[in-house]
Amino acid sequence: MSEIVSEIYVSNTQGRAVFAADGPKPQFILDTPQFKALVVGLEAGQQIPLHPGEAAMYHFLEGEGLMTVGEETFAIQPGATVLVQAGTPRGMNAKTRVIFLGAKGE
Repeated sequence: MSEIVSEIYVSNTQGRAVFAADGPKPQFILDTPQFKALVVGLEAGQQIPLHPGEAAMYHFLEGEGLMTVGEETFAIQPGATVLVQAGTPRGMNAKTRVIFLGAKGE
């Protein structure tokens, strides 16, 4: 059975994460011009450099690390959610293997 059962239900979000030595490989669950939903895996020690972007939501499913949004840095752990306004720089450092669900849109 496919992990994406329909456009409204994903049976195993964490299982869709891809880990690579050369950095994150986002896996899109939904990719439209107006809205994107993706799952991302980071190995311990990997990072996403500070960068501006669209308004976004990050929901952490597994692991621990730090996320910087603007001038603030937050501990990330399973169950944490970070919301970022459009244009605000954001970045992440994984202390352990991290899996997060991201969403962004217009």
